[in-house]
Amino acid sequence: QVQLVESGGGLVKPGGSLILSCSASGHTFSRYPMAWFRQAPGKEREFVAATSWSGGSTYYADSVKGRFTISRDSAKATVYLQVNSLKPEDTAVYYCAASLIQPVSGSYYFRSEFYNYWGQGTQVTVSS
Repeated sequence: QVQLVESGGGLVKPGGSLILSCSASGHTFSRYPMAWFRQAPGKEREFVAATSWSGGSTYYADSVKGRFTISRDSAKATVYLQVNSLKPEDTAVYYCAASLIQPVSGSYYFRSEFYNYWGQGTQVTVSS
């Protein structure tokens, strides 16, 4: 079995920042793509950010580009999402995902069906 555990969510004011973490156990995902998705109440789950197995390539949704940063620490089997300049519309449950398959092109990183394992989610609420 494998498990992904997110942490770092919470209640923040608009303009605030958080660091979300996702730790993998049971299997080493250090060499595989990992991503963050989010889902707000009444909305479909949407792509947020992804990183390649090496961490050398990153991908972001247009809505978060320039504000969010994804990174990974392979030695710790952990992926992070630094979220800055938070807006109320960023309020959602944030999910960590990992894939055991290497993509054949960069477009695969944006697809939820590409990822094999998902965490339980961590709530981010942006409100004054």
